[in-house]
Amino acid sequence: MISYLLRRTAILLGSLFLAAVALFVLLRLLPGDPANALLPVGATPEQIEAARRQLGTDAPLLDQFGTWLGHVFTLDLGKSLISTLPVGPEIVTRLPVTVPLTLAAFVLAVLVAVPVGVLAAVRADRWYGPVLNAVAQFGIAVPAFWVGLLLITVFALRLQILPAGGFPPDGWASPGLAIEALVLPVITVALVMSASLIRYVRAATLDVLGADYLRTARSLGMSRSGAMRRHGLRNAAVPVIAVLAMELATTFLGAVVVESVFALPGLGGLLVRGIAQHDYPVIQGVMLVSTATVLVVGFLGDLAQRLVDPRLRNRAAS
Repeated sequence: MISYLLRRTAILLGSLFLAAVALFVLLRLLPGDPANALLPVGATPEQIEAARRQLGTDAPLLDQFGTWLGHVFTLDLGKSLISTLPVGPEIVTRLPVTVPLTLAAFVLAVLVAVPVGVLAAVRADRWYGPVLNAVAQFGIAVPAFWVGLLLITVFALRLQILPAGGFPPDGWASPGLAIEALVLPVITVALVMSASLIRYVRAATLDVLGADYLRTARSLGMSRSGAMRRHGLRNAAVPVIAVLAMELATTFLGAVVVESVFALPGLGGLLVRGIAQHDYPVIQGVMLVSTATVLVVGFLGDLAQRLVDPRLRNRAAS
């Protein structure tokens, strides 16, 4: 287990480095010059060159990357070109919106998807089994922002029981208003995420229902539900755990998108503002944090899968 942990940690660090390289290069390939963010329209070539020297974008790309990566290692994500505020602390101030939104949506999606997915598999021979599967398939094709706009139309504009967007100025100092502001965004992300998760849970459950050990347990006198609880759920959980890790990462990315729909002051709003203003340090900071979150969640999912399934540990030992 220790050797696997060391090997997997090395892969994680290598993936983070490659992600940083890809992020840095792709941003430099986009049209536009970050120096323009500091200058008014109609700036002279001399002013543009001076702005490039100020930002360090006149240096070779390899030198720019080395400087940026060195700052990242010290948790310095640079300063915004527009506000001149440090990017790192600004990201931290927005996490109290993005993180609760992500975790609440993920928990709600799991609470909906797991029982519905199991029911769709166990009752596949009934009329509602295929119906649940079809509804989940339809949900996968629905964009998150469209679901958000639909919920705003129904619950905020027509019924007027929930806010259409925004967040309390004092944040979680007003917990009631903060929770109320997150209800529709949480439901939006959870509905979209649970659709794909239902199909994974259904597929894993169907595999378990056809397994030999479950038929053997039934032949020894156990009921179908008892055999499923005693032998089936843990085996079905093994592939689902890896999917849950991916879904948690996807939920985080989906929350960043949905924040823009509901005008929430999270990472999504910061990213959209950075893109609109060509603020490269802000874009790099938000994207790097998002990418690192996805990779770390995948890493933790792999470890959890090893802990649950002894076959993986025995295979590694042999």
